[in-house]
Amino acid sequence: MRRLRCLVWKEFLELRQNPRLFGIVIMAPIIQLLMLGYAATTDVKDVPVVVADGDRSQASRDLIAAFDASRNFTVIDTVSTVSQIDSYLQRGRAWLGLSIPQGYAEALQSGRGVAVQLVADGSDSNSTTVALGYATSLIGGYAQDLAAHAAAGSVPKQGTVLDGPAIDARVRVWFNPQLESRYFMIPGVLALLLLLVTANLAAMAIVREKELGTLEQLNVTPLRRWELIVGKLLPYGVIALVDVFLVTAVAIFWFEIPLRGSLALLLAMSVLYLVCTLGLGLFISTISETQQQAMMTATFFFLTPMIYLSGFIFPIENMPRAIQPLTYLIPLRYFLVIVRGIFLKGIGLDVLWPQAAAMTAWGFGMLALAVARSRKRMA
Repeated sequence: MRRLRCLVWKEFLELRQNPRLFGIVIMAPIIQLLMLGYAATTDVKDVPVVVADGDRSQASRDLIAAFDASRNFTVIDTVSTVSQIDSYLQRGRAWLGLSIPQGYAEALQSGRGVAVQLVADGSDSNSTTVALGYATSLIGGYAQDLAAHAAAGSVPKQGTVLDGPAIDARVRVWFNPQLESRYFMIPGVLALLLLLVTANLAAMAIVREKELGTLEQLNVTPLRRWELIVGKLLPYGVIALVDVFLVTAVAIFWFEIPLRGSLALLLAMSVLYLVCTLGLGLFISTISETQQQAMMTATFFFLTPMIYLSGFIFPIENMPRAIQPLTYLIPLRYFLVIVRGIFLKGIGLDVLWPQAAAMTAWGFGMLALAVARSRKRMA
């Protein structure tokens, strides 16, 4: 017991001598718990809906108002034709499209059945399934209310329905008709693997040289700073590109995930994403003194929050409003939109350019910050 007590005391003394490591061990779990405890939710609410109102009547506006009044939906726009819904779903601005046909009000007033169409973005199968359940339930409840008012001989506050109508919600799912969860998850795994592999390896690149004492030998060589940095990061970039080919091949040929977009665009966007992840790893190496510290800093302060706050698991739209702005600081958020858009939607750079521009700014900004902090002659 005495030997064990001395050993435990020695470990505490070493922790006290390394305040950065002590802060990571104590503070990082608390910060993550407070942040991720709110963000890590599977609830689906405030689903963005675009409505194609072909009737433009009071009855159609009443149905739209019912969606907008629900805490589960937010009507972001109203258009005239179903074809105008396409761009909202492709760009991810809306999860659901509600199409109200011409003659909707007349059909309700005459007591005939009327069909409305729900068009869903099936990229995120889990959230889409829940959202479609909410939508069909809302439409069914709305139809029952209209029928009850008609049977009672009264007119509801909103609308002029006289008979007992039946509203049939016909569902159509785009991009992932079977709502297979692997269609959503596996393209995201590609983005996650690139982040984990490159950021961790790059974070320890310079730190390892410090610990082994070989960095001083590099300092006396004619290598310039950028040459040293490129030489340290380039091998990890090559490894990551090999991973891109391997994971893409497995996704297509083993899991049968459709690649509807351009493979060349996927590779180009992957290279741009690697600038972000390698720059992040290099920055971590400049603020760490040991490999252990670099690994813990990368895991606790960067990688874990990025996984939870990027939309990889939990939809960003479901997170609290105060946390959502933080997700714009995460490059994984943008690459997830890109890789899922290329795989499932087949969209190109004309739609994905905002995400590509954000990754470009983030990547080169982080790389510039890391280069500015790094010094060729490090102790």
